[in-house]
Amino acid sequence: QVQLVESGGGLVQAGASLRLSCAASGRTFYYVMGWFRQAPGKGREFVASFTWNTGSTAYADSVKGRFTISRDNAKKTVYLQMNSLKPDDTAVYYCAAKSPGAGWDFWGQGTQVTVSS
Repeated sequence: QVQLVESGGGLVQAGASLRLSCAASGRTFYYVMGWFRQAPGKGREFVASFTWNTGSTAYADSVKGRFTISRDNAKKTVYLQMNSLKPDDTAVYYCAAKSPGAGWDFWGQGTQVTVSS
């Protein structure tokens, strides 16, 4: 079982940066950690992922070069550094976790990110 708690959202202007945090508890070492987002009136979309034991990462095309996913092993925390934010990045951001090859079974409560133009 994995528990996830996000933090770090807020209201910023276009071009600004934010860092989201996802504190994980439970047995996460072999898990894949991910960030998703859901904008008003849209479905939830993949943003980035990080495989805890290998360090491999993946990003959605829309955030490549602007967002970076990273971890702090000691704190069991995964971060999403978001730079050059755009109004289109406005969404509720969710942290998620899954076993390799499985579905995204564990979700955080979400944190709101609003980017004004």
